[in-house]
Amino acid sequence: MTADDERVDEPTAELTALADPVRRRLYEFVAGQDGPVRRDTAADATGISRTLAAYHLDRMVKAGLLSTSYARPAGRGGPGAGRPAKLYEPTRDEVSVSVPPRTYDVLAGLLADAVDGDPSGNVRSALLSAAEEEGRRAADDGDLLTTLRRRGYDPESVDGEIDLHNCPFHHLAQRHVELVCGLNHALLRGLLEGRGEDPECARLAPRPGYCCVTISRSERASDE
Repeated sequence: MTADDERVDEPTAELTALADPVRRRLYEFVAGQDGPVRRDTAADATGISRTLAAYHLDRMVKAGLLSTSYARPAGRGGPGAGRPAKLYEPTRDEVSVSVPPRTYDVLAGLLADAVDGDPSGNVRSALLSAAEEEGRRAADDGDLLTTLRRRGYDPESVDGEIDLHNCPFHHLAQRHVELVCGLNHALLRGLLEGRGEDPECARLAPRPGYCCVTISRSERASDE
């Protein structure tokens, strides 16, 4: 097997790990939490035994979908506190499969380099305008949360705010933070405008573990 074959097989193995419906339910539960999850919590949430949950969770760790850490419950420490619990959380890796392999990430990186290398700023302005227009085109995809899910933002509505747990352009953002945040902001402003909502509700609010944009919903929009 060549090195290229190994690279193709890695994402295939990750996707295969989610083919089991029980394992997929576990993954979706763990991925939907704000922090690491204990084995027994995941088992109770998905209605399976702790032994079966541990088996599937560890299989997903081996596949690269989850990572582990160890910690005692809050407030417990010192002698007699017991062993630290094993905790699970999603990795930050993206999983995609293309046969034959396509390297769209390389193209995206080259285009981002070109934007950053343009001293006039014209290319950046054109990109942000295109992002807003793409957002307006996406406005007819359904309700706002559904549209955001389809676009890969993993939204959660909390007290009139929509937090976005995922950046669809995460890998590119590692090298081009300002550019990708601006692109997300422009796209989401366009999406709100296309829905007849105030585009100013999309605001830049970078936080670790979230997309750089948060959406504040008007009373009218939140009732839809």
